[in-house]
Amino acid sequence: MVNRMKFYIDGAWVDPAGKKTWAVVNPATEEAMYEIAVGSKEDIDKAVAAARRAFATFSRTNRDDRVALLTRIAEAYKKRAKEIATAISDEMGAPMGLAERAQAGAGLGHIMTTIDVLKGYKFEEPLGSATVLREPVGVIGMITPWNWPLNQIACKVAPAIAAGCTMVLKPSEYTPTSALIFAEIMHEAGVPKGVFNLVNGLGPEVGVAVSEHPGIDMISFTGSTRAGIDVAQRAAPTVKRVSQELGGKSPNIILDDADLQKAIAGGVTHCFNNSGQSCNAPTRMMVPHTRMKEAAALAKSVAEQAKPGDPKVDATTMGPVVNKIQWDKIQGLIKKGIDEGATLVTGGLGRPDGLNKGYYVRPTVFADVTNDMTIAREEIFGPVLSIIGYRDETDAVTMANDTPYGLAGYVWSGDVERGRKVARQLRAGNVNLNGVLNDRSAPFGGYKQSGNGREWGRFGLEEYLEVKAIAGFSPA
Repeated sequence: MVNRMKFYIDGAWVDPAGKKTWAVVNPATEEAMYEIAVGSKEDIDKAVAAARRAFATFSRTNRDDRVALLTRIAEAYKKRAKEIATAISDEMGAPMGLAERAQAGAGLGHIMTTIDVLKGYKFEEPLGSATVLREPVGVIGMITPWNWPLNQIACKVAPAIAAGCTMVLKPSEYTPTSALIFAEIMHEAGVPKGVFNLVNGLGPEVGVAVSEHPGIDMISFTGSTRAGIDVAQRAAPTVKRVSQELGGKSPNIILDDADLQKAIAGGVTHCFNNSGQSCNAPTRMMVPHTRMKEAAALAKSVAEQAKPGDPKVDATTMGPVVNKIQWDKIQGLIKKGIDEGATLVTGGLGRPDGLNKGYYVRPTVFADVTNDMTIAREEIFGPVLSIIGYRDETDAVTMANDTPYGLAGYVWSGDVERGRKVARQLRAGNVNLNGVLNDRSAPFGGYKQSGNGREWGRFGLEEYLEVKAIAGFSPA
């Protein structure tokens, strides 16, 4: 039984300093399931002190020790994967199939990838008359979101451990249980006390305390661009390293030589995955002006095959969005699309037919969208697709890059070399060609207001390493 009224600090489950609680609501029923303890600056002070003590010894462990530790974590994780998936489904609404396969599965995948990277990573290398060392940054403050909770926790915690860092994690208050299970996994795996610490809480109290704390050497943050700016500003006085993965408004360019039916089916499905609650969702679909009507009809057909409903029912392909705040925001943006003159192809305001409770959104497609409309500019974070027409390839690339974001891009073409040429022109950290998924060993992160960090694989490990040059020293 997960104890939601305690925090994990210095290798033990401890009582919070205060008595504040937070009700966790099931987004499928709108009913409170339970309460969790929420922390304060005092709890963060205790966790940081534990992490600083642990860093003195953990930073000196060797590669083999850390590989063995991560392997034990992976084995413990496998035993709890079903429980993790159930908690994610209950708390943020993912259908169980998605929660098991993608949500819980991603966490394990990042741990296993990090093990492979660590086994072969060169922490020392000669460079001229110097030797370059890569050493752990120190104590890491981690702030993670609710939309892919274990994906984001694991792709921070695993490389931080591989680097020899210690950490304090503040998971989202909307999805606390999977994080608490993860803390139990860390304990079972024998993570040395103080290396991993968890404090639940709210952004204005615990998030602020993490960002400002002088005992934290680096912040790894995933969330909205607005919140990321606040974290960076609060971290600046102590000159922390700040690694961020923020919002997105990703373009999906379907070139005139692409298989239109396949491209649109792939684009709509990806956009609606996780109820549209993914920062890299391909929400701006770009098609030739001459094929707008055909594209809209194909997108309508795919969207209307989605089955919103109870996340625990096998036939469900789309659960609710996470909470009423998100639901209201999405409804407001759908209304903006209608008011600004986009063509509503399917979906629209309100809940899907047959659902009178829960934060469910109708799978929505707009056509004839222009790139200056609100629905083409703002991150909606829901199952809402905008189809934008372009004149030619140059016009498509120009519009794709005309956004403050730069997390991901998508290109479909019948000519792979042409697709690669367009991909090179996109100002985004990740570009997917013809529906190929991201590789966990490749870097994930964005340009512009989508952030400044990289996660996953070798690049994720290097976020947690300092670089030191020793002149006149050569390793034996």
